Amino acid sequence: MLVLGALGVVFGDIGTSPLYAFTTVLADGSKGPARLTPELVYGMTSTVIWSMTLVVSLLYVRLLLRADNDGEGGLLALLALLRRTSGRGSRLAVLSVVAATGAAMFLGDSVITPAISVLSAAEGLEVSDPGLAAYVVPMALVVLAALFLVQQLGSGSIGRFFGPVMVLWFASLTVLGAISIAHHPAVLQALSPHWIVLFVASEPLTAFLSLGAVVLAFTGAEALYADLGHFGRLAIARAWTFVVLPALVVAYLGQAAAVAADPSAAANPFYAIVPGWLTLPMVVLATLATIIASQAVISGAFTVVQQASRLGLLPTVHVRHTSEEQAGRIYVPVVNWLIAAAVLALVVLFGSSAALASAYGLAVTLTVTVTSTMYLALRTRQARASGGGWRASRVAAGLVLALVLVFLAANVPKVASGGWLPLGIGVVLVLVMTTWSRGRRTIDERRRSEAKPLRDLLAELSAPGCEVARVPGAAVFFSRDPEVTPVALSTMAEQVHTLHRVVLLLTVATVDRPRVPAEDRLELDHLGDGHDGVCAATATFGYADRVDLPRLLTDAVALADGELDGLDPDTTMFFVSDPVVVFDRRASMPRWRQRVYLAIDRVTPDAVDLFRLPSERTVVIGRQVSL
Repeated sequence: MLVLGALGVVFGDIGTSPLYAFTTVLADGSKGPARLTPELVYGMTSTVIWSMTLVVSLLYVRLLLRADNDGEGGLLALLALLRRTSGRGSRLAVLSVVAATGAAMFLGDSVITPAISVLSAAEGLEVSDPGLAAYVVPMALVVLAALFLVQQLGSGSIGRFFGPVMVLWFASLTVLGAISIAHHPAVLQALSPHWIVLFVASEPLTAFLSLGAVVLAFTGAEALYADLGHFGRLAIARAWTFVVLPALVVAYLGQAAAVAADPSAAANPFYAIVPGWLTLPMVVLATLATIIASQAVISGAFTVVQQASRLGLLPTVHVRHTSEEQAGRIYVPVVNWLIAAAVLALVVLFGSSAALASAYGLAVTLTVTVTSTMYLALRTRQARASGGGWRASRVAAGLVLALVLVFLAANVPKVASGGWLPLGIGVVLVLVMTTWSRGRRTIDERRRSEAKPLRDLLAELSAPGCEVARVPGAAVFFSRDPEVTPVALSTMAEQVHTLHRVVLLLTVATVDRPRVPAEDRLELDHLGDGHDGVCAATATFGYADRVDLPRLLTDAVALADGELDGLDPDTTMFFVSDPVVVFDRRASMPRWRQRVYLAIDRVTPDAVDLFRLPSERTVVIGRQVSL
C-alpha cells in the first residue's frame, strides 16, 4: 500500500513530465521541423533519458534517500545532519543560508507546480472542444480549490485515491510508447549515450540551449526526498525503479519515434502517439494526472515548513498529524491556505501554462543544485571526521552536481521571460527565514542577559523570612532556558509574592532529529532538597514528534517521587512568559528587517495556541524586549 500511496503522492509531478518536457526540448533545441533529423532527435532523446536517470536514479534514489535524518528527508534534514557534524561556525552559517535558499526555492516550486499543472490540464480539454477555451481559468480555479480543500484528509488518504489513477497513467504511457516504438524500432538507438556525444559535437550551442528544457524531465524529483518521511525509502525506490522510470523511458522513446518518423509531430509529441479515438479519454486522464502532480509538492511543502520551523528558520506553526502509523504524514493548515492563495493568484494573473513555462525549469534546477551541494558537503565532512578518502558516493554526487550546474547555466537566459518568478519567491522566503532566525537569536540573548538566574531566585525562596506565600494547588511555568528564571515566575514571586505549593518549570526543547524515544524524552531536576515543591523538567522532542502535554505532566509526576503530587493536567494552572517585541531604532538589525520580524511575530502562535492550554487556567505575562 505504501508503494501505491507513493505513486499517487510522490511521483505525480515527474510522472506528468511527458506532457510538456519533450515538446519544450524540441522547441529549444531546433529552429523548425526541417532540422529535426532522426539523428538530432536521437541525441535529444538520449540527453533526456540519461539526464533523468543520473539525477533521479543516482542522486535522489541511490544517494539522497539513504541520507535520511532518522527517517526524514529534504534539504532541512540535510542541514540538521550537517549541524551534527559541524558544530557552530561561519561555514555552518553559510550552509544554513544555502539550505534556506534551497528550501525557499522548493516552496516557490510548490506554488508554481499546481498552477502550471492544472492550467495545462484544463488547456488540454480544448483538444476535444475549442469552445471550452473561455472556461480554462475558471475550471482550473475550481479544481485547485477542491485540491487544497481535501488536504486536511492527509496524504495517505489522498494517496490511496490517487495511486490507482497514477498506475493507470503510467500503464497508458508504457502501452502508447511501446506501440509507437514498434512502428519505428530504430529509435531504441537513443538508449545509447553515444548519441549525446554526437549531439554535442555536431550542435554544441543547440545542445546547450536544449538543456534548459531537459530539466523539465525531472521536475518533481525533489519530492522523492522531501516526502521520504511520508512513505519511506523502500516504497519510493521500488515505485521509481519498477514503475515510474520504465514508463517514462518508454514514453519518451515513443514520442521520439513519432517525431523521427514525422517531424511535424514535434508540435505535440505526446498526443502524436495517442490514437484519434483515444484522444478524449487521454485528455481526461491527463487532467487527473496533472491534478495529482500538484499533490507531490504540496506534501513536500508541509514537510519543509515543519522542519524549518523546528530548526528555527521559520516561526512555529500548527502541525496536524494525519496518520498514527507514519509520523511524517502531516497537514499544516496555514501553509496549505497560503499556498492555495498564491496558486489561485498565479492562475488569475498569468492565465496560461505557457506564461509560466520559463519559471518552471529554473526553480527545479536551483533546488537540485542546492540539494547536491548540501549532500556533497555532508559526505565531505563525514569523510573528514572518519579519516576516509574520496568515497564513491562523494564522487558520484560531485559528477551530478557538475551536470546540474550546466543545467543551471542553460536556464539563466530564461530569467527575463519568467524565471524571475521563482527567484522573486525565493528571495522573499530567504529574507523571511534569515530575518526570523536572526531575530529569535537576538530576543533569546536579550532575555538571557536580562533574566535572573534560576538558582538565585530559588535561593531567595528558601531563605528565612521569604515573603512569597505558597498557596494550595499546582502550576506549570514554561521556560525557554532551564538556567534562567521565566518572566512569569519572577513576576509572581517578586511582584505578586505568591506561588503555588507545587511548581514545575517546564522547558520544551527540539533537537536536530525527527523523533526522540519516549523513555529519553523527559529529564527531571529536583533542584536540591531546599526547594520543596519546585521541580524543573526538560522535555526533548524531535522535529517530527507530537507534543502531548497531558502525557508530559503525568510522566513528570511519576518521576518526581512524590514531590509533584497534586499536579493534575485537569486542574493545574499554566503560566506563559510571552515577550512583547518592540522596535529599536538603535539596534544593529536594519529597520526594514525589524518591521518584517514584528509582522511575523504578531501572527505567530504562542504556547497557549501550540499546547492548546485551557484559557480559564492560563495566565500570560509579558515583558517588553527590543530587537
